[in-house]
Amino acid sequence: MATEQSETAGRGPRTLAEDLRARDDEALAALLRARPDLLSPVPGDLTQLATRAGTRASVLRALERLDRFALQTAEALAVAPEGCGYDELLGLMAGDDGDPEVAAALPGAVAVLRERALVWGGTGGAGAPGRTAAPGGAGPLRLVRTARDLLAPGPGQSSAAPPTGLGPTFAEATAGMSPSRMQELLADAGLPATHDPVSAVAAFTAFLTDRARLGALLSGAPEGAVAVLEKLMWGPPHGEVSDAARHVRAAGAVTPVEWLTARGLLLPSGPRHVVLPREVALHLRGGRAHRGTQPRPPAVEPLRQHGPQAVDAAAAGQAFAAVRVVEELLQSWSVEGPPVLRAGGLGVRDLRRTAAALETDGRTAAFWLELAHCAGLLASDGEVDEAWAPTPAYDEWLREPAERRWVRLTAAWLAATRTAGVVGERDAKGRATSPLGPGLDRSLAPEVRRLTLSLLGDLPAGASASPDALVARLAWERPLRDGDGLRDRLVRWTVEEAELLGVTGRGALASQVRPLLAAAHGGPHGGPHGGVPGEAAREAEALLAPLLPEPLDHVLLQADLTAVAPGPLHTPLAEAMAVAADVVSKGGATVYRFTPESVRRALDAGQSAAGLHAFLAEHSRTPVPQPLTYLVDDVARRHGRLRVGAASSYVRCDDDTLLAEILADRRSAGLSLRRLAPTVLAAQSPPDVLLERLRAMGYAPAAESAGGDVLIARADARRTPPRNAPVPVVEGPPVPDEVLTGAALKAVRAGDRAATAARRAPAAAPAADRPSAGRPSAGRGPTGRQPGTTSAEILATLQAAVLTGDVVWIGYVNADGAASRRVIAPVRVEGGFVTAHDHTTDEVRTFALHHITGVAELEEDEAAGAPAGGAA
Repeated sequence: MATEQSETAGRGPRTLAEDLRARDDEALAALLRARPDLLSPVPGDLTQLATRAGTRASVLRALERLDRFALQTAEALAVAPEGCGYDELLGLMAGDDGDPEVAAALPGAVAVLRERALVWGGTGGAGAPGRTAAPGGAGPLRLVRTARDLLAPGPGQSSAAPPTGLGPTFAEATAGMSPSRMQELLADAGLPATHDPVSAVAAFTAFLTDRARLGALLSGAPEGAVAVLEKLMWGPPHGEVSDAARHVRAAGAVTPVEWLTARGLLLPSGPRHVVLPREVALHLRGGRAHRGTQPRPPAVEPLRQHGPQAVDAAAAGQAFAAVRVVEELLQSWSVEGPPVLRAGGLGVRDLRRTAAALETDGRTAAFWLELAHCAGLLASDGEVDEAWAPTPAYDEWLREPAERRWVRLTAAWLAATRTAGVVGERDAKGRATSPLGPGLDRSLAPEVRRLTLSLLGDLPAGASASPDALVARLAWERPLRDGDGLRDRLVRWTVEEAELLGVTGRGALASQVRPLLAAAHGGPHGGPHGGVPGEAAREAEALLAPLLPEPLDHVLLQADLTAVAPGPLHTPLAEAMAVAADVVSKGGATVYRFTPESVRRALDAGQSAAGLHAFLAEHSRTPVPQPLTYLVDDVARRHGRLRVGAASSYVRCDDDTLLAEILADRRSAGLSLRRLAPTVLAAQSPPDVLLERLRAMGYAPAAESAGGDVLIARADARRTPPRNAPVPVVEGPPVPDEVLTGAALKAVRAGDRAATAARRAPAAAPAADRPSAGRPSAGRGPTGRQPGTTSAEILATLQAAVLTGDVVWIGYVNADGAASRRVIAPVRVEGGFVTAHDHTTDEVRTFALHHITGVAELEEDEAAGAPAGGAA
């Protein structure tokens, strides 16, 4: 193997697999981290890894994660000849005049492309004649074929022009041209004739790439000819003419287009279309592949500078408000949540009602709904009449301190692919998307959020940035990831949502968010804080807690039957106040008003008059006003005097004059009441309807059981069965950690050794003991055939390896008949099985002896490297 590596280093790699084989473990680990899809599943060897790295889906995913300059470098390589030297690439990127910034940034871009296995070569060997390699290496650079096809499709591959705007090469544009016409082009361009079409194309290509000769020809062009070329110079390279297929000789050319087509500077691409050859366009561009290169990202300048403490305080205030909004929303849906649409999601009217209850607009209400859903606090109950309701996790969330509740919401938002901003947009079938419904997942969202917040985090503490500057920077960071302008909209939505959630304050990133941002991976929810590790969550909580207002355990009762909460209340107190009084206004201070209906609501929920008096006296910093005491006593005195039960229903009361009053009331006519006894009235309406109508008439009836006991009509909170938070729909597998990367590298290296290791041929066996010709073969020796190994030799070799601790190569056929080659270290041989450490999978396995088709010792250098899994 060492000899093979030295030979490869001397002549340069011939394939991507050879290039990967020459890389060390650190370089391969960087590749697997940059392109985690290559590990699904773990490839068997480096050849499989190279093959997978060249598939269309994997290459497209890798290209989408390049910044603009690295992508422009790949595009330049795509239009360059196969095996492009570094100087040639530099000319395509910087032009004839050269650009110092491009020259300084190009090595880094090439290194990124090599690290991600989009480019190989350029690190060994003398390279092609006349070409130099990238600084620090030699040899041509080669773009993987799939990337070349995607970035510069050849004729017939795609109707779209390549990103560079360059057309086909002269050789591609003249494919299929008759030999006689080719000789005419040579003659009209002033070139000598050749003996065959291949040499003619080569001669004409050499002429087009010779700046001096082509410049001399264009200097004698008629007026307007160069202007025609300049219209096609930057793309698209195709133009429309009346009769493109007509052969025109230089002597008969009249128009500028005819002068150009006669000399091969424009070539026919159809009956009415001509195309500008790539070589001509590059000459006119001064050698540049792009109109403008962007070696440096656009700067994100601070828009406004605020004090870091003021930013953190503003963000903390908004964070507390966000927690209270989610709590208020889910509390209102605890009693009676809106129904789930047949197609899933929330109806338009219910969204409007929710927005009105939260005193906001529909778009913001959709954000709060999706945030609660992604945090696992809201889901459908799954009943026959399916409705939305809080989950059991909501009760756990309520018991946590405010800072921890905010961390859970923020962690869910950072990782969520569900995007509230697309609510109301039309899907592929023309249907409007609804909040909490399907079709809201956008896999790009977590990455855009992370990049946007990271850009804000790179600014000086307390500095904000313009959304337009952030959009421009993300357009440089991920130029290919902008389907239908989604990337730019996601940036703007991120800025808006971060301010709503308290991630930013006054447009600047808050300090308490930085630990979460550093730890966020954009993966699925995992654990109590989504995808954020517990240490980062605790650090964020510790930074936020001192900035949050301290919850209060008291209110201020006033003589006008109102109560003022001068700050946020403890959750149990706030829930109790919401039952006993109506919220009049919210803000820094919450104002409650006591009414007969609210007091009756508290009594219906199980409170007694004495208990209500005690509650008010305990939690009020002011004396309980006399009007409020009278109100509670008056409602309590009337509460329960009337009792409604199921007879189909009846009204019972010890005061017959009160029953007579009800019978005389014209509003009771629809109830069809009749007196059964002095203290009992019968009705045709159901008990719940009868209760509601009597309360509307101003009475305070209580429900009664069949045994005559008063039924307390509690407003029980509805909860869904246990539900998991929606899993983000991400593209491809997550970035592997160090443990997974190390294990995968060992497996790939071991598999590669098994595929390429030189094997010692065993001693010749008697013909009678050799395997039959039909026996399956799992390995290939240096001669391309598996060494013949008898059963006795297999057993003897394995037993010897157990005693000596040697590593051997085996051919193995499993129960399904699939053959494989493995590098193993035998530990025990008994009962027809061998127990060994399989270096191919890095695990201890048991192999059936009768499934082993061959065995051979590895060469000493291979055996020495097998256990460590080092570079081959």
